[in-house]
Parts: sequence; structure tokens; C-alpha cells
Amino acid sequence: MSTAQAVTQHLPFLRRYARALTGSQQSGDAYVTTALEALIADPTVVSQARSPRVALYHLFTKIWNSVDINAKSEPATDPKMPVEQRLGHITPQPRQAFLLVALEGFAEEDAATILDIDVRTLRNLVEQSGRELAAEIATDVLIIEDETFIAMDLEGLVENLGHHVLGVARTHSAAITLAKTKRPGLILADIQLADGSSGLDAVNELLKTFEVPVIFITAYPERFLTGERPEPAFLIAKPFQPSTVSAVISQVLFFERKAKRPQRRVSA
Repeated sequence: MSTAQAVTQHLPFLRRYARALTGSQQSGDAYVTTALEALIADPTVVSQARSPRVALYHLFTKIWNSVDINAKSEPATDPKMPVEQRLGHITPQPRQAFLLVALEGFAEEDAATILDIDVRTLRNLVEQSGRELAAEIATDVLIIEDETFIAMDLEGLVENLGHHVLGVARTHSAAITLAKTKRPGLILADIQLADGSSGLDAVNELLKTFEVPVIFITAYPERFLTGERPEPAFLIAKPFQPSTVSAVISQVLFFERKAKRPQRRVSA
């Protein structure tokens, strides 16, 4: 594949990343244009790379970090500001780490290469971005989990991200009661519950009455990733890394708000 073909293949996604990173179509495209100009001057940057896509994003990152096309903004205060723009107010490097992993789907090793950092630093940045983004889109969270210590870990993690935990349900019936009473903005659900019931069944029942983003956490993800429908859209395997949970929570809420733009408030 030629350099031009490789770049053309990845260009729409680079533009998406740039716009999310800057919070502006005009500014994002200006950065992409500058990166392409640099690539024309030295096409070997991509043509001789092991991964043209990683090389292209790495080149873009060097441009982003060195050229002040995008004026750095003050923190957002307007809750009605579109979430794409509010994302632009997260500290730059954590924002890059979050978007590379959550939006662009890069493996941790590739995202770290793009940012010229190690994987541990990348994970810390993603976790930081989760806290900063959660402050912008905080919501009420229901945890459906029958293992006490895992539930405690999730509760602490969610609260550290700036969200409010409505409660922890250990069974199907408890989950239904809590959700119908308090209407969460996000659900974290185990699939196999203490009484032998299914968190998946509980969630499917709740989704018949109202819409809410859901993240499933299970020790057996392969049982639910069969390619058949219905299956969980967001799935985290146990044992989980806190940074993974943070990134997925932020990803789910970011794109749910982007699609629907509701204004949920955290319970007092």
C-alpha cells in the first residue's frame, strides 16, 4: 500500500480525533492540514513505519504539542455547552490519552507510542481524564454486584470519578426496585448474581421502561461475546484494572451525552 493510500484510509478517523481533541471542527482540521504538510515534506515517517496508523497519529501528536493553532481554553462553566466542547477543557495530555484509547480504539501500547510515554503513564493519564471528564458529566450510578469487596471497589472508584452511587443491588429484584425508584444515569452490572439470577435479565427488564447506558462486568466475557443478539455493548472482564473501568465509564457517558444531550443532575 502506498503512503497516499495509507493516509487516505486513516484520514477520516484522524479528523474525528482532531475535532474531539480541539473541540472545534475548524481548529481540528487546521491541525490535520499542518500534519499532512509535514508528511508531504517527509513521507518516510509513515511509509517506513511498522504501523502507518500509529505513525500518522504520532506525527499529528507532535504537531499538536508544538504548534499553537488551538488556543487553550479556560475551564468550561456553562452546563449547556456541547459535550465535544466541554471535552476540550480537560487537561491536554490526559485528553489525548483518553481519546486515543476510548474513541480511536488504540491498544495501550500503541497509544503510549503515539504519546511518547510508557504504558503505566498512559494508564495514569486515562484515569486522570476519567476524573476530569466525570466532573463535567457526573451522574447517578446503580451498581448491580453480589460480591461485597468488588462492589466496594466499584463504589469507591465511581465516587472518586465524581459520580453519585444510588445504591448497590445484589439480586435481580433488588436491582429492579432500586432502578425504578431512583432512575440511575448509568448502571454497572455483574451478570451472575448471588441468588442465581442474571444481571443481564435485570437490565433488559429495566430497559423496557427507560433508557440508560450500561456497563457489564463479568468473569466470563467470552460467554456473552458470541456475535449473536442481544449481547452487552460494553463489557469489562474480571479481574479488572481501575483505569479500564474509569475509561469505559467516561467513554459511555461521553458518547451517550453526545448522542442525546440530556442534562441529568446528580442527586443531593
